[in-house]
Amino acid sequence: MTAKNMRAQRVAPGQRQSAAGVVATYAALLLAALVTLVPFVLAVITAFTPKLQFAREGLTIPSPPTLDNFAALGNLRLDFTQAFWVTVAVVIVVSIGQIVFSITAAYAFARMRFPGREALFWVVLATLMVPQAVTVIPLYVMFAGMGLPGTFEGLVLPYLFGSSYAVFLLREQFRQISEELIDAMRIDGQGTLGILTRLVVPLSRPTLVTLLLITVVTHWNNFMWPLMIGRNRIHVLTTAAASLQEQYSNNTTLVMAAAVLAMLPLIVLFVIFQRQIVRSIRITGFR
Repeated sequence: MTAKNMRAQRVAPGQRQSAAGVVATYAALLLAALVTLVPFVLAVITAFTPKLQFAREGLTIPSPPTLDNFAALGNLRLDFTQAFWVTVAVVIVVSIGQIVFSITAAYAFARMRFPGREALFWVVLATLMVPQAVTVIPLYVMFAGMGLPGTFEGLVLPYLFGSSYAVFLLREQFRQISEELIDAMRIDGQGTLGILTRLVVPLSRPTLVTLLLITVVTHWNNFMWPLMIGRNRIHVLTTAAASLQEQYSNNTTLVMAAAVLAMLPLIVLFVIFQRQIVRSIRITGFR
């Protein structure tokens, strides 16, 4: 037996073990994907199933598929269409507010000098460790004193002026920008606002897109605060879907249609921005 054959025999078991590991890894990933996707597939099938067919046969392939369940959402006492547009408005207003105020706060912490800067930043960062459930009741009491329950302002104000997470993320990004570039902009006569809008923001566009996507998804799915502050007078999609489940628990096809309608914009968002979303998961972690 030649030395080459002996080396081949020594390598072969390791190669077989490596191949088996790869197969096991892909099998585990496939199983995880199925566990994740099956509930969504079942929800979509149920949403397009006629109500009478679902009552007779249970969960089956719709024959034929129908849009009646989606049309029925517009005829309910609870205006699901209005809840959809309220959610869109909340996400737009909060996203704009968080981006603008987080950029300015992060730039101040990253590049400006003022007494107590580091101590103040660590205080802001420490708020990330406080669960939302701890602050929700004091915040509600404060807003109730201002007469804001049941209003659009009550929905957006707690999140409008930036977030600790966004400030931390942008501060780290801004600190990576070369000081020489900023000094060159100052020599050219640019003030702080000019440096921020013409240099810092363009160079930070990937991070800002990541932050925007995280903000949109987070506030599209926000439930606890809208449930408390809405007082059943103003609904977003999450609270409207919960109310539908309570009021129409025997109409599963209607509830699933509402769930699919709530998921659809996020699915479209993922299809369009899937690379940025994957990047946000890899770099920042998805909350």
